[in-house]
Amino acid sequence: MNGYYYMKRSLHLQLSLMMFLEFFMKGSWFVTLGTYLKSNLGASPLEVSSIFSTQSLGAVAAPFLIGFIADRFFNAERVMGVLHLIGAGLLLMMYRAENVAAIYPYVLLYFIAYMSTLALTSSVSFRNLSNPKKQYPLIRLFGTAGWMIAGFSISYVFHWDTKEAVASGALQNTFLLGAACSLALGLLCFLLPATPPLKKDQPFYWGDALGLQALKLLKQKSFLVFFITAIIICIPISFYYQHANPFLVATGLPNPTAKMALGQLSEILCLLLVPVLFARLGYKKMMLIGIGAWALRYLLFAYGNGQDLAFMLILGILLHGVCYDFMFVVGQIYTDTIAGKQYRSSAQGLVTVAMYGIGMLIGFWVAGFVSDALKAYEGTVYWRYIWLSPAAMAIGCMLIFLLLFKEQQDGATETAG
Repeated sequence: MNGYYYMKRSLHLQLSLMMFLEFFMKGSWFVTLGTYLKSNLGASPLEVSSIFSTQSLGAVAAPFLIGFIADRFFNAERVMGVLHLIGAGLLLMMYRAENVAAIYPYVLLYFIAYMSTLALTSSVSFRNLSNPKKQYPLIRLFGTAGWMIAGFSISYVFHWDTKEAVASGALQNTFLLGAACSLALGLLCFLLPATPPLKKDQPFYWGDALGLQALKLLKQKSFLVFFITAIIICIPISFYYQHANPFLVATGLPNPTAKMALGQLSEILCLLLVPVLFARLGYKKMMLIGIGAWALRYLLFAYGNGQDLAFMLILGILLHGVCYDFMFVVGQIYTDTIAGKQYRSSAQGLVTVAMYGIGMLIGFWVAGFVSDALKAYEGTVYWRYIWLSPAAMAIGCMLIFLLLFKEQQDGATETAG
């Protein structure tokens, strides 16, 4: 019996460390990527958009990599280990890249690998835990903690994100930190419990990888409205990922990367609130609050600054939990409910590709075009217009959802036809 509990604790420790490193690794360099590209590689707004859009391309490519390789030929933990070792090498190449053209292919290949490992971490966890519904949330929290500690480390331990440090090229070291973490995680993966392929003898269908079986759910008006809204809201969301860190550095907010990590703290708190509020408010009100929070966040960024109005920026960062959980987490619950058992997996895959693939891909380019159009402006006015643009988009998205989305009554189910 003692041996059983030792194995159980050991498994939980392994999976928690895996999740911690998975998100620490990305948080160690991705948060400050926009600042590094603009300040150290002299990237134009459209070049920055091109680099950030690789994340969306990776999100589209990942289902094929997982469905064709990890689900059919090799153990999930081994595929994940190899991908992270390759990722370590790609991060080293990013460190050595001297211009935007040189760094682009490495970031693209990295995100194809990394977005694949995101799904594999969940797969390895769920298949090896005895009670995933109860045990997985705590393990997943270590991922959020990893992202937060990465941000705090950059600001308070290494001091790489001050204006002076950015000017000296210190942000280049974030790639080395990410590479070291990727190497450690790659080696750890080979020590994880064996997770053999589940579809070894089954044929592979490209449409299944993208969740195309769930397209018939779009015949339901409410799901169609949600689906379109999820794509549209990802356009203004992309502004945050692409511009938030450069803006906070430019406006003079102390320790900006650590401040941004406060968003993950609010995410944890809001995750705890979702079940309570969901029972009272339902899908529509919760998602409306989530969309509205994005608009409010951008308005706070537009009129705040890093000095006397720094509290507005902090409040905007702290809204992250409401922005993300009330829209995306509740949206996942809604998708799961509408799809039912028959299309559950396919529907989640379709929505994920729509948001992280299509929506954010469009969003990163829109953010780049807006930035390029405003480059004649300087200082506060430039950044104000940058944030007012996605605020207007989020308000428009909120109105569409408010007017067109009809929440089903409890127990009611539309037919997909």
